Amino acid sequence: MYEGLPVSAEIAASSVELPLFDVIADGLTGRGFVVLPLALPPALSEALLLRVTSLGDEAFRRAGVGRERDFQLNRFVRSDEIRWLGSADPAEAQYLAWMEQLRQAINRRLFMGLFDYEAHFARYLPGAFYKKHIDAFKGRSNRVLSTVFYLNGGWQEADGGQLLIYGDDDSVVSKVTPLMGTLVVFLSDSVPHEVLAAQRTRYSIAGWFRVNGSINAQIDPPR
Repeated sequence: MYEGLPVSAEIAASSVELPLFDVIADGLTGRGFVVLPLALPPALSEALLLRVTSLGDEAFRRAGVGRERDFQLNRFVRSDEIRWLGSADPAEAQYLAWMEQLRQAINRRLFMGLFDYEAHFARYLPGAFYKKHIDAFKGRSNRVLSTVFYLNGGWQEADGGQLLIYGDDDSVVSKVTPLMGTLVVFLSDSVPHEVLAAQRTRYSIAGWFRVNGSINAQIDPPR
């Protein structure tokens, strides 16, 4: 069952009456997020897992908090490691191409003005976490729509690393197991979330669709 949808949309999704992009749009307008198991082709998921596990330790860097002059490393907030995606690797290029289709589809359905997309692999070694946060503050960031795609086969509850999504009253409204092929899409500035400590190495791809907040047709600098 897809989470983050009004009941009517859940029923439609379960009977495959709605295309995937319609399901995502309905989830965003309903509760601000949607959780979709097996969202992308399994072959692409497997290729991405092979890609991220083939990268050596030197390919990753410690993730920080904030951007540009506000960027800082803070082990009390997050302890994952990241590596940005690019178009040189075939699997990464296919993933970015799929997200480009999603960008266009959401713009047609919700008129969000999504301009581009950036994403990175995230590696959570045993014990790594990311405390409760939102991806963008209202009026202070051009990130408007977040995505998380999971690359972990056979993940169990005891492995930890679940994504907690919080509601307006600070209660947990969804607890997502980071299982291979699961895609989460949510509004960047209004969906607080947290990654619990992983008990074994956990892989995902975190990404953000952005609007262009700059002038003279120059895109804001990424990352």
